[in-house]
Amino acid sequence: MQIRKTYKGINPALLYDEIKEFVRKQGISLDQDKLETYSMPSDSSTFIYRGTLTFLVQGKEALRAHIIGVDKNETKLMLDSNDELFSSQKITSLEDDLNFMLGSFEPQI
Repeated sequence: MQIRKTYKGINPALLYDEIKEFVRKQGISLDQDKLETYSMPSDSSTFIYRGTLTFLVQGKEALRAHIIGVDKNETKLMLDSNDELFSSQKITSLEDDLNFMLGSFEPQI
């Protein structure tokens, strides 16, 4: 299953940390934890964040999160889950946590 979300005005590092905590709350172990920053070519005081988190169940990748964004601008999140290892109930719970804590940062369509 894949979940895609777009946020406005949230620090990508905060989203990164929240995803890490919300998934660990589901009893899943963190495998890869990588957050990188890049300066914008047009403004060296503005940074692009790129984060990847992977989580394991029984030694296999159950969930992968990709985050890319800019402070005070748009941040995108993509979650890919292995349905056999990360149940739809856990994905729903994770999405509920994200919506409750970060829903106000999602643009209204």
